[in-house]
Order: sequence, then structure tokens, then C-alpha cells
Amino acid sequence: MPSPTELIDRIKSNFVREEFPAKTLLLKEGTLAKKLFYIEKGCCRAWFNNDGKDVTYQFLFEGNFASSFETIISNAVSWYSVETLEPAVLYSVSIEDFRKRMELHPHIKAFYYQYIEKRLLFYQKLFVAHIKDSPEQRYRELLAQHPEIVLRVPQHYIASFLGITSVSLSRIRNRK
Repeated sequence: MPSPTELIDRIKSNFVREEFPAKTLLLKEGTLAKKLFYIEKGCCRAWFNNDGKDVTYQFLFEGNFASSFETIISNAVSWYSVETLEPAVLYSVSIEDFRKRMELHPHIKAFYYQYIEKRLLFYQKLFVAHIKDSPEQRYRELLAQHPEIVLRVPQHYIASFLGITSVSLSRIRNRK
């Protein structure tokens, strides 16, 4: 089985390199994803609309993949949108082509499942934190585990991700 570095090199040689400006919508909530993206450079956010309000639930940076697991797994429409927050260099492949490659190459399927398992653990941790931790605890954890988010993402998206208002986040950040 190829190493993760070799797999990424293969992705870059077999996927289509694309450049997108900041604020480009890559995937719209309620639609079928057409592509799977590998992020070489840039930052994306995944979000959904809740009664007219954007709720950010994930940030994706270099080395991550972005698409709709609902579309990839069950050909269902996406539960969320994905947009670039910074100018981005992405490598893309059609969902159909990606599914074919997974079936033809067991190492691609194994790599995909490992990636999905890591994302599942991330989502479980996030879910539990939103139940048991205070907003301040969630912010401190974010700083400790993912300092790049605080450096690269606008405050209102971080507040949304933490489940609080921008004003509350400002208060938390100003505490010593």
C-alpha cells in the first residue's frame, strides 16, 4: 500500500488543479456534490443554513478533502455548503470518477475510510464538547488544538463554529 505522501502525490497527478478566489462556493447545501476537492493551499468552511442564519460547523485547511459525504456515500444531496475563505489551490475529481477509482484500487478505498474515521472522531468530539463544555472551554480547546483557525478565520465564523455570538467571543478573547 502506498504511503500517505505517495497517495497525495498521485492525487495531485490524477486530479485537476484549480485555483479559486476567497468566498467561492464549492458546494451548495441541498445539491448533489459534483466534485471531491483536495486542499493544497487555502482554507474552506463548511456551513448550513438554520432559519436564515449561517452556522459554521467545520474549517478545512491544507491536506483536507472537501465534498459531501452524503453524495459520495448514498448519492443524497448535501446537508451543508462549502466555500473558500482564502484564495485556494485545490485538486478536484468528479464524484463518479472518485467512486470508480475506489472500486478499482483498494488502497484508495482504505485511505478514504481512514480519512472518514478521523473525521468521525472529530465530529464526535465536537458534538460532545457542545454539550458538556462552556463556550470559553470550547474556545480554549480550539486555541490549543487548532491555532491556525484563530489566525486565519474571521471572528464571526469562529463564533458561529463555537455556537456563540461575536460579542460573546470578543468577551472571551479579552479575558486574561
